[in-house]
Amino acid sequence: MNARDTEFSTPPAPSFADLLAQSRQPFPASRKSYLPGQLHPELRVPVRDIALTNGEQVSVYDTSGPYTDPGVQIDIRQGLPNLRAPWIDARGDTEWYVGRPRVALDDGGRSDEALRLKQLRAEAAGLQRQPRRAKSGANVTQMHYARRGIITPEMEYVALRENGRREWIAAYQQDTAREQRLAGNPLGARIPKIITPEFVREEVARGRAIIPANINHPEIEPMAIGRNF
Repeated sequence: MNARDTEFSTPPAPSFADLLAQSRQPFPASRKSYLPGQLHPELRVPVRDIALTNGEQVSVYDTSGPYTDPGVQIDIRQGLPNLRAPWIDARGDTEWYVGRPRVALDDGGRSDEALRLKQLRAEAAGLQRQPRRAKSGANVTQMHYARRGIITPEMEYVALRENGRREWIAAYQQDTAREQRLAGNPLGARIPKIITPEFVREEVARGRAIIPANINHPEIEPMAIGRNF
């Protein structure tokens, strides 16, 4: 091999471990931090703190999950952490059950792939969860809890996520002309200055917002969908 061959040789491909390590690296000029809960102290709601060129810092909504957090171990063979599992357990209105057995049709009905599929299932054993369902007579929707006056961890999580670090926003927007310029047309929305867990509960109870929170997806970070969010 001559010098020219060395100069244009292809660099080695990164290992799988290297790729996983990269997924934990923060975005440039920013870091992930967490807001604690008050009604539910165990909550850790992520926000992204971005360093601005003028020396200030602004925090924004962060939906990268456990990724971009250097302190989290990522293992795609185990899946995402079961963030909401303790909340679901504490409510005591669900039960485990045995799902139906797998059939060949689930895998396309190809018998010649049976050995390979068995191997793949073994490798992904850590991803398999036993399914839950509501106990007889129970209702496990966020709307049901909201209409009973219950502020769930999911609701407080939404409130913290929607607010972010509003103290910075309030200080940054202390400019009447700028506020008027950015006010826009709310089109009927009535978003308060501070979004409280009670406000989230009321909006869900009234049917004006939803919080996707399937009991068989405990890994999801709660968020709200509605005109006031």
